[in-house]
Amino acid sequence: MTMTASRPPERSTRADRLAQPTTRDAVRAVAENHGACLRPIQLRRTNTDTGEIDQVLIPCRSTLADVCPPCAERAKQLRAAQCREGWHLDTEPIADLRPPDEVQAMWVEHRAQAQADRDHVAQAGQDTAELDGLIGELDQELKRSGLRGKADPSRPRPRRQRSTRRRQDTPDLPKRKISPHTIGKTYTAPDGKTFRPSMFITLTCPSYGRVTDDGTPVDPGSYDYQRAVRDALHFAALFDRFIQNLRRVLGHDVQYFATIEPQKRLAPHVHIAIRGTVSRAELRQIIAATYHQVWWPAINEVRFDGDHLPVWDEARSRYLDPATGELLTEWDDALDAIGPHDDPMHVARFGAKFDAQGVLAGSKDTGRCIGYLTKYLTKQLGDCHHAETDTQREHVDRLADALRYEPCSPTCANWLRYGIEPKNPRPGLVPGACKGKAHRRDHLGYAGRRVLVSRRWSGKTLADHRADRKAWLTDMLGLPATDPASYRWEQVQPADEDYMPPARRLLHSVADRLRWQNALTEARRRAQDALGDELSAVGRAA
Repeated sequence: MTMTASRPPERSTRADRLAQPTTRDAVRAVAENHGACLRPIQLRRTNTDTGEIDQVLIPCRSTLADVCPPCAERAKQLRAAQCREGWHLDTEPIADLRPPDEVQAMWVEHRAQAQADRDHVAQAGQDTAELDGLIGELDQELKRSGLRGKADPSRPRPRRQRSTRRRQDTPDLPKRKISPHTIGKTYTAPDGKTFRPSMFITLTCPSYGRVTDDGTPVDPGSYDYQRAVRDALHFAALFDRFIQNLRRVLGHDVQYFATIEPQKRLAPHVHIAIRGTVSRAELRQIIAATYHQVWWPAINEVRFDGDHLPVWDEARSRYLDPATGELLTEWDDALDAIGPHDDPMHVARFGAKFDAQGVLAGSKDTGRCIGYLTKYLTKQLGDCHHAETDTQREHVDRLADALRYEPCSPTCANWLRYGIEPKNPRPGLVPGACKGKAHRRDHLGYAGRRVLVSRRWSGKTLADHRADRKAWLTDMLGLPATDPASYRWEQVQPADEDYMPPARRLLHSVADRLRWQNALTEARRRAQDALGDELSAVGRAA
């Protein structure tokens, strides 16, 4: 073996050396290139049968690219797979309900007898603690048997009744009896070919004033910022009303996959993939008739501002007026004070403009629409459109100012500003400093879920879709299935001896990802070979 003399390193300046990436940055870049989690969580796994202990790193599963780009991209791909699997189904994803088996019926009978005994004892004025404990144990047994829901879902207090009469300023809708089926209508072409199309719909908020091409108001003084932030706060509830009306008009259990994102003017709009079709005329009628009334106390009068704010009374766990010592109106009392002739605090509606497209299974439009649905899922709402000009930044500031003192929920601290004690009060609440998601600049007033999926869309949750991928991989590689009940999991804490620092966890994450990619490549090769053998067998049989 001959040795070659190594060349001396070339001379470099300090600027050249500083231009080289650090080892930490290089590891992070390699991790991103291979799709490894940048913030893996270390867990300690103990086999309850053998006592064997090993360390397992699991991904953080963040859905935001500014936190962990690889995990956010995987979450986006998983949502795309969920959307694709349920959009053009031609069979019901969930079978008819099964009757309870013998074990479930036995526990229901015990639960019914216990409830009757408990109510009889309570009516006699005796202690029910023992029977309450028995009922709790029976409820647990009902849950273990596989039954869903509660046997007695009683409310702690009676529900308030509001008038269900439709507003006079909205058109009436045809109402059909809702059938439990979820599959869309089948159409037959003149040549006898049948097809079952679905739809891609986009709904927007109404106009709050004229805007320019960059989304900023032409006249900020006349732009209705208050209505804009209130519509954003209650956009999710308005979408629920739209789905209710859509099902009533079409007469079946319409299934949907929807995502919410902001427009350039920073108002939310929703992209919806629905299974089945609806005519444009009916859709226009449904949009015009859809509204959501917010029955909250009026906030026309500001009672506390500046240094004059309500104070917390520790003895009574209530807020009171520091000048008079009077307790503030409780949330439930403020709701009860709303009379039948009072107007709602806000009425949210959709804009008249909408977009509706028919989509066929397997067409190019399917992939394009799914791309629209998942385009901004890895970003916060406030990061979907960056403010690049002074005019855009001023528009964001005015939107944030309008949102600052707007109540976002029954527990919002801003209710104190109007003399109303929030629901479930606690010390430290300050008007204008609510910590709710809706008041953050990166949420733009919308605090709901970004992805809204109906329960019978694909018959699977995200966890089910992950399990399907794992099951396919282990099946292709011939790996044995593990029993989750055989392991006990606990998170490793920094004070533990086997704790790995973040830099070492990242190195392990890269190594685990490389092994996973090799296993995936092998699984795909085996699947391709199996498909080739099957096609060859068919050819020989023919």
